[in-house]
Amino acid sequence: MHPEGGSAMTTISVRYIVNDVDAAITFYSQLLDFTVEAHPAPGFAMLSHGALRLLLNSPTGGGGAAQAMPDGSRPEPGGWNRIQLHVPDLEAAVERLREAGAHFRNEIVVGNGGKQILLDDPSGNPIELFEPNRA
Repeated sequence: MHPEGGSAMTTISVRYIVNDVDAAITFYSQLLDFTVEAHPAPGFAMLSHGALRLLLNSPTGGGGAAQAMPDGSRPEPGGWNRIQLHVPDLEAAVERLREAGAHFRNEIVVGNGGKQILLDDPSGNPIELFEPNRA
């Protein structure tokens, strides 16, 4: 929050555990227009897309994100939590991504707020592509 009581757009960071950081960089930068901000080590990269900062970590790389939990469980890719990227034309985006060999979990779903589909990154982390209804 601003001291005057207004809000400011801040960078939001999301960490994804990926099996292959280089493959994830290629996927996000070439297919989804992310910018590579840093790639200081084989097991870590930082990408950006607008106000979103995406931190990519290998589950076997160094650093805190790859450390085992007290019960011995280790970070792994996948799950259902996801980032959402707005696209102006979902059908065109899906067609372009399918032609590039991208994997989708489902077909386009129409809901009250718009249309969406779940795309998997190379490690199985989901990305929701969302086209909001036009007002």
